[in-house]
Amino acid sequence: MISMNSSVDSQRKDATSPVQDSSIMKAPQLPAKYLSQVKHKSMCVQRQVNRRTDKALSRLLKQEKRMKTRLWKVDSVAAGNIFSKSIDSLGSLKAGLKNKVTGKLPLGSGGGYLDTLGNSLKFLEGKGDLLGASKGKLADVTGSIESLQGKLQQADQIKAYIREHKKQLKDQLSQYTGFTKDLQKINKEAYYYGQQISEYKTLLKDKKKAEAKAMELLKKMPVYNDFIRRNSQLASLFNLGSPGTATAQSLEGLQTRSQVEQLIQQRLGNDPGARQVVSQQMDQARSQLNELKSKFPDLDNAGDMPDFKPNPMKTKSFLQRLEFGGNIQFQKSSRYFPTTSDIAGQVGYKFHKNGTAGFGASYKLGLGTGWDHIAISHQGVGLRSFVDWKLKGTFFVNGGFEQNHVTTISRVDQLKSWSGWQGSVLLGISKKYKVSAKLKGNIMLLYDFLARRNAPPASPIKLRLGYVWH
Repeated sequence: MISMNSSVDSQRKDATSPVQDSSIMKAPQLPAKYLSQVKHKSMCVQRQVNRRTDKALSRLLKQEKRMKTRLWKVDSVAAGNIFSKSIDSLGSLKAGLKNKVTGKLPLGSGGGYLDTLGNSLKFLEGKGDLLGASKGKLADVTGSIESLQGKLQQADQIKAYIREHKKQLKDQLSQYTGFTKDLQKINKEAYYYGQQISEYKTLLKDKKKAEAKAMELLKKMPVYNDFIRRNSQLASLFNLGSPGTATAQSLEGLQTRSQVEQLIQQRLGNDPGARQVVSQQMDQARSQLNELKSKFPDLDNAGDMPDFKPNPMKTKSFLQRLEFGGNIQFQKSSRYFPTTSDIAGQVGYKFHKNGTAGFGASYKLGLGTGWDHIAISHQGVGLRSFVDWKLKGTFFVNGGFEQNHVTTISRVDQLKSWSGWQGSVLLGISKKYKVSAKLKGNIMLLYDFLARRNAPPASPIKLRLGYVWH
């Protein structure tokens, strides 16, 4: 009896164990839109990089042809020697943009995002259970990422060529007068081109919902984390393929801080005055370097340093410059009008790093005559224009012109008559505060210079609470 019971129990365990194991070992399935979102983003950035590169090369070609024509009138031999080869090179680079390029990025060219994304797609090869119905798209998406990597690598090579070429032009044209502005135009084009490429790279880091969820699920898998650690470009650079393989040989040739300090002491001897001078010079150099890094955080080469004051909005697209927002304003009741609330929406265009201009519309909602008589009613609409300029820190000066229809609207054709409209000229101060990465709140205190002239007169002081999303 005992042997029979144990045999039955063993059979029951064997029968249930496959089900239990499969439920335990079953991997989470990634969102169905993961691959499609990655492909769409990579193709979008690739088109933008290609279009901006073509535009930069076209401008440089046009500029150099003008410079060659002007120099030809002074020195035809020098014009041919200086510009003929460079014009041909720029033309070849421009024609090469039409070719499909694939490649692997060197460390830092596309940022850590592309390195992680590329290795994530490699990890998913042969793991169709993670992708479900979308597993057939994996090869296509991988090809799209490799194509983007190639285009970014091509853009970095073009940026390096322009950097070296503008130095050569500056040296070769130093003996001729009248080319200062031309060289400055080339420097501006090179700088803004590099900044625009950096801007496109940041777009890659913006993960949509499906991609963010997929990465969250993958990072919970130990086998994925181990794969990334062994196959990342940083790991290959320092020979970190497996635990314990990072040896002193990986850091061969790299001087430690103590070695540098020891070398300085050997050179200076025991002179305390010399050490103090060197220390002061090092501190000064460090502060200057930090200042330059704070002003130009996206520069990866000293040759890209601009010799003009850059406009940070130059590399922003039209949509990136738009700011959407709204505000609300309450007005106390009088014997002529009930208590009202002005609810407004607006859109602004950032024309400068410190300035925004835009327009909006408002709706005047009647709330009643008091706490004992609350009644919702339609009291009017308004059109607004505004300019916002940064004063200092989080304080801004705000001004604008508004037209408000202040009579009760019973028919749409009432808005066509100017008799019901009243103007306002506003000027005041606003205080902005951060709510989240893309949302800012603001408090505005404005003065209406036409409030006393309107009939009936209203309070010229306007207090508005609002927000801006960008």
